[in-house]
Amino acid sequence: MVGPTTIRPLSLKIIMTMSLRRLALATSAVVLIAASAAPALSQTPIDPLDARDARRLDRMEQVLRELRAIVFQGRDSGKPVVIQPAETDYQLQETGRRLEDLEMSFTRVNGTLEKTALDLNAVRRENEGLKAQVRALTERVTTLEQRQVAPVAPETPVAEVPGQTPAQAFTQARQLMLGGDYGAAENAFRNFVAQYDSSPKAPEARYWLGKTLTARQAHGDAALAYIGSIRGWPQTAWAPDAVVELARSLIAQKKPNDACQTLDEFQRRYPKAAPAVVSRANTARTQAKCAA
Repeated sequence: MVGPTTIRPLSLKIIMTMSLRRLALATSAVVLIAASAAPALSQTPIDPLDARDARRLDRMEQVLRELRAIVFQGRDSGKPVVIQPAETDYQLQETGRRLEDLEMSFTRVNGTLEKTALDLNAVRRENEGLKAQVRALTERVTTLEQRQVAPVAPETPVAEVPGQTPAQAFTQARQLMLGGDYGAAENAFRNFVAQYDSSPKAPEARYWLGKTLTARQAHGDAALAYIGSIRGWPQTAWAPDAVVELARSLIAQKKPNDACQTLDEFQRRYPKAAPAVVSRANTARTQAKCAA
């Protein structure tokens, strides 16, 4: 790129004098040529300028404007004249190309931001859906608990054997049940739950307590026992059967809607349950007339 050129006022006067002399000579020549060619020009039509000649004229007009600005700058200020080269077509094209590149970059950035915003909205919706599911499950369990009768007053508990450990007490209650003594087994499991509620075996004891109550057709009390056993949806061998037994107790109490909700949770919580338990769950769904 050509740098600015400085012209002193004295040099400018010399240049202007020479230019005026040349301009006078050129003007005289043009007048003579025009006078001699006037008859011919009057008879010959003038062709319109083509695009190249038009560009040349535009360029000449631009140069004349720049020279005029130089003359007035030197005349008015008396200081050295600084001539800045006019912006070339290439520089204009290059600037336009850079602007197009910037526009394309902004378009890509906007597209990325829009996609990110959509992804964030999808994650928020999914999170809200999960929260709603958790709330619904909590409300279901709470509703089931509230719909049952009040806890049964404990019967006369089995006398505690001095020095007996929780494991020994649990084994004793299980043996009573396996032996068919459901009344004694019920008392033994109630006694275990009352004395060892914080024991890891307490949920399973509630499950077996529900079994003894089911055997005695005490379906309301059995449902409460099963609900206590599956609180937290434990992943144990007996937990899937406890859910199915809860559904059967609800069916026996003429609560098919609650039973169907319980069986839906069974399918979701225990998809790998034993085939025998799954078969009993399907039978219960048929009995409750659950939707497919």
